[in-house]
Amino acid sequence: MSWMWLYLAIVMEVAATVCMKLSDGCSRAIPSALMVLFYGVSFFPTAMALRRLDVGMAYAVWSAVGTTLITLISMVLFKEQMSLSKMAALGIIIFGVVMLNLSGNRKDGPAPSTGIAAMATPISNPSMRVQVASEELSSTRSPSR
Repeated sequence: MSWMWLYLAIVMEVAATVCMKLSDGCSRAIPSALMVLFYGVSFFPTAMALRRLDVGMAYAVWSAVGTTLITLISMVLFKEQMSLSKMAALGIIIFGVVMLNLSGNRKDGPAPSTGIAAMATPISNPSMRVQVASEELSSTRSPSR
């Protein structure tokens, strides 16, 4: 389900980018309003996808799929040209994302709480709170002379 959320977010972001082009520098009201709406809406499915997907992997897929879709849409809708170098660049981007997918872990479960998120988790046991605080304090003190 996380991947479906991510693809929905990508579609919303691509729609917003198309509206940005149609807005002619935000000089046209309806495409400008749709751009803001689609970008705003894209945050919810992105947040839902990131509950279970690694942020680096999700962002790589977002970038590759979004770039590919925008390039294809711009060719059809805006008559932009596709050159051999553009095709090669897209191929390299897609290849890179595929390699990231193949080299990463294949979990679709909740991401472990580490780093800053783990430090921000409240400690319910008061005596444990004192112990953690004293350990943090002792690790930050400089050695006495």
